[in-house]
Amino acid sequence: MSSNHFTYEPNQYVQLHEEQRKALEITPLPSFPRPMEELTNRGDFSKIKVAAVQLETPVSSPQGFVERAENAVIEAVYEHGANLVLLQELFQGPYFCQSQEAVFFATAESDVEEAGRNAFITRMQHLAKTLQVVLPISLFERKNNAYYNSVVMIDADGSILGTYRKTHIPDGTGYQEKYYFTPGDTGFKVFHTKIGVVGVGICWDQWFPETARAMALLGADVLLYPTAIGSEPQDPTIHSADHWQRVMQGHAAANVVPVIASNRYGTEILLDSQGNEKQRIKFYGRSFITDEKGAIIKEAKDGYDIISAEIDIFANRRTRHAWGLFRDRRPEMYGILRTKDGSQHM
Repeated sequence: MSSNHFTYEPNQYVQLHEEQRKALEITPLPSFPRPMEELTNRGDFSKIKVAAVQLETPVSSPQGFVERAENAVIEAVYEHGANLVLLQELFQGPYFCQSQEAVFFATAESDVEEAGRNAFITRMQHLAKTLQVVLPISLFERKNNAYYNSVVMIDADGSILGTYRKTHIPDGTGYQEKYYFTPGDTGFKVFHTKIGVVGVGICWDQWFPETARAMALLGADVLLYPTAIGSEPQDPTIHSADHWQRVMQGHAAANVVPVIASNRYGTEILLDSQGNEKQRIKFYGRSFITDEKGAIIKEAKDGYDIISAEIDIFANRRTRHAWGLFRDRRPEMYGILRTKDGSQHM
């Protein structure tokens, strides 16, 4: 561990992760800066005040990953007035999909929608309820013999509204997710929260316009994308950050729905059993918020940052309806989208 990197050897990390999981059951939430009663408009859900959190990778121990996320949520509420806070993809630890390591299956969370059965989710429910904030919680989920990259949506009263499982699973050097995750079976979803209709995709989903359009058709007022993206270990000349932002700006503009993306920042170094470096990824951050026309209105600086914006969902709905984009759709003409290669209908 250095001031600029987080290094981890899989077996050692998983052992420490198990200790963290047990500690969550007895460790109190971080203290709040001042009583919640002093905050104004916490019960006003007429507008969305969204915050995107960008966490910096270096932490002093695996236990620090969850602690810093909780502190960031508290800061987003107290300093930004947020009633919706987006954390990055798989924020409980390092991005473990750099390589294929069976030991990481032990870190998956079970019973994520069963009341009181999962200490981590119960803790996040308590945090959401106490702060009156909507929390989409990204995690590695186990359901019997299937494993998913999932988001559990927790409403501002602490209730669980459901789970979305990542639809598009990437597979490439440094991003070997197909080894760990079963393709999601939930279909695209939106969640009717106390502050509005929230759609969420996960990382690789953000590159597919079908994901955004499906959530918009379901009535999403905002589109959220928790993310883990950075350098390409096989080719250091690839710089995808601008492309990454533009593709989501296009989703916002095409659907007239604001997009919020939260990415991690910093270098994570995977070690072998001898403590030697196997591979590294530098996650580039660049978390951002767009307006309903796709313009970036807030972008995170390098390192740790929280950005926020107020979204008037009723004004956005009027704009969306006035443009007629959904009125003039021709679904009966889009059958080719159901094909793999454009040559035959499925």
